[in-house]
Amino acid sequence: MPNVALVETKHSKTDFKTEFDHKIEFDQYQLCSDRNIKKVLKRDVDIQMNPDEYDWVILVGSDALKYYTKVNSVTEYSGKLLDGKYLPIINPSMLAFKPEAKPTWESSKTNILDYISGQLEDTVVTDEQARGIRDTEEANEWIRTCIDAKPAYIALDSETTGLYPRDGHMLGISLCYDGHNGVYIDTECFNVRTEVLLQLLFNQTTVVFHNAKFDIAFFEYHFNFEFPQFEDTMLLHYLIDEVPGTHGLKQLAMKWTPYGDYEQPMYEWIADYCKRTGTLKSNFTWDTIPFDIMKTYAAMDAVVTYIVYEKVVRIKKNKQLEKVYNNILIPGTRFLMDIQDNGVPFNKERLYGAQELMQDEIDKSVQDLYSHPEVAQFEKINGKDFNANSTVQLRQLFFDFLGLVPTGKKTGTGADSTDAEVLAELGKQSPVPALISNIRKNSKIKNTYLDKIIPQLDMDSRLRTGFNLHGTTSGRLSSSGKLNMQQLPRDNPIVKGCIKAAEGHKIVAMDLTTAEVYVAAVLASDENLQNVFREGGNFHSQIAKRVFNLPCKAEEVAELYTTQRQAAKAVTFGIMYGAGPKKISEQVTKDSGKLFSQQEAASVISDYFKQFYALKEWIENNQKFIAQNGFVYSYFGRKRRLPNVASTDKGIKSHSIRSGLNFLVQSTASDVNLLGAIEMNKHIQKGGFKSRIFALVHDSILAEVPFQEVDYYCEALQDYIQKDRGISIPGTPIGCDFEIGDDYSMGKYDKQYGNHV
Repeated sequence: MPNVALVETKHSKTDFKTEFDHKIEFDQYQLCSDRNIKKVLKRDVDIQMNPDEYDWVILVGSDALKYYTKVNSVTEYSGKLLDGKYLPIINPSMLAFKPEAKPTWESSKTNILDYISGQLEDTVVTDEQARGIRDTEEANEWIRTCIDAKPAYIALDSETTGLYPRDGHMLGISLCYDGHNGVYIDTECFNVRTEVLLQLLFNQTTVVFHNAKFDIAFFEYHFNFEFPQFEDTMLLHYLIDEVPGTHGLKQLAMKWTPYGDYEQPMYEWIADYCKRTGTLKSNFTWDTIPFDIMKTYAAMDAVVTYIVYEKVVRIKKNKQLEKVYNNILIPGTRFLMDIQDNGVPFNKERLYGAQELMQDEIDKSVQDLYSHPEVAQFEKINGKDFNANSTVQLRQLFFDFLGLVPTGKKTGTGADSTDAEVLAELGKQSPVPALISNIRKNSKIKNTYLDKIIPQLDMDSRLRTGFNLHGTTSGRLSSSGKLNMQQLPRDNPIVKGCIKAAEGHKIVAMDLTTAEVYVAAVLASDENLQNVFREGGNFHSQIAKRVFNLPCKAEEVAELYTTQRQAAKAVTFGIMYGAGPKKISEQVTKDSGKLFSQQEAASVISDYFKQFYALKEWIENNQKFIAQNGFVYSYFGRKRRLPNVASTDKGIKSHSIRSGLNFLVQSTASDVNLLGAIEMNKHIQKGGFKSRIFALVHDSILAEVPFQEVDYYCEALQDYIQKDRGISIPGTPIGCDFEIGDDYSMGKYDKQYGNHV
């Protein structure tokens, strides 16, 4: 009988012996004897347990896991074996508010029981299974063997020294064609024959990648390889589980293969190397890793990708999801490779000028700040420089030295908040909060954007950053890498102003107008709402005129009935998010500057749905469907899984239902934009035009367009966006709003900062 210990953070009500069906005996311990501790620190741990006395140690929750191992993510490692004896498992208390974790809990219990009983063991990777090749003839012979085997598909991966093709080179490639054995071939042993053989292999079979966008970009840039047929396990898994952060190869290896965290030995080597040499991990490059260390990890990448593919490809049996994959995700991969390669056009001189501008603004605000004697007094008493980014110091300055009255808004810990909203409110009592706000905002613009953009520019002054198809649950593109294009400052045009067209070109930005409401009108078959679009003019004014039966022309509403227009607008945008009277009241009050009561808001909502009763019926029907089924499909076939509708927490349940409803319109509108951009990009390439799409930001498509192509580009893009894909109001296509300027700020940079470079 093995000796087993179970460690939880603190005493809980969970009967773990019952949870494990009384199949194992164990000694139960708590990290902390104090039940009142919320966040566990090392000083709080008082457990008296020697792990060496036990064959197995079950670790419940992240605190226990982090205390005994070097691993942080209990969700990722739940039910897996660590360091030969530790068996992590998620805390069952989370199931009450996170029902989607129940399958993980159940499978983890099964795995733990199997490990302890000896039915499940760690799989050891052998040199034969993970083969390294550094000899040209050996490499060519292996590739010929693979070609002769005529596999239906192969798994392919690359190891590189950078995240972008222009920033690094390929160290080697990994292949697997049988799901058992992989090879890692050093690119230094490639000759012309090697490249010819590889292309023959790629031509005759389907090549499976995990994150094809990354690997294909390197293969194309450095070797000009082509991939007539490829698959992407990351995107296939995205169809299975659309939650961001769940698609990593290691995560899927632990979930679906016997190899678990096969990367661990290599990352332990890296950690040891950095410690021995004093190398910062941020400065570590993969060409430092010895071939014998790298080859095991790299070869297994291909093996694992092959196995994962056999698991995830089954999702194609779902015809709706198959359409999403074939019609959106795979074409989208090619499209994103193109726009990433096009790069965001920055003007380097303007960037340097912007740096100076921001530093001048910061210096002026700091100077003005120190003109207030309370700041000098603060520093004298505290014996240190004032730090505008320290929330503790801000509270002291505001409430102890300046005597400002707190707004009442609290942080999660119960302290007085000092966020941007609070600073704006406190600014009514003193000029100091406004100065702090300016320092914060301008410092962020300079440090987060301007200072980081300049050294990352390529020789052509373009920034090549990342766009992702799998980063959101809605299907909207996300951005990551050198610059998150989705998070550019909105209230200051300085960064957008540095995205500047080259000589003889313009920046063209196309935005969908009221896209989500348009989609809702079509999906709900609401003729009254569709008629608002047919009538044209200002949409929100038209809505207000209908809802409030206003005795004026629609074009007069904005001037004569401002509050009513704001109310109609708030309801229009709020209904998709389940906004009630309280939320609508707050929004209208904020937008109009006049008190708008909850009673008034409730009346507006009622009147709104009297006008658009089909929309109300559609909303209610979908709310019921989501609550009953825990999922919903978008118009284009994307699936949103919402298991938390089963939560006993009413707040969590209602949020899930609202998320599902929002998904129906947001996802569809986003796909209309994406599909139009994909087709436009193909049109540009086929026609040999010089226009270049370089980003999709929210509902906007950004391009750098030569003067002589501007009119044609706008017309063609509008045609592709408004193409009838079954989601159109007959005779009234979705609206497209074009802005054309020398830079992405569309003149706002020059207006605010003059002709400063």
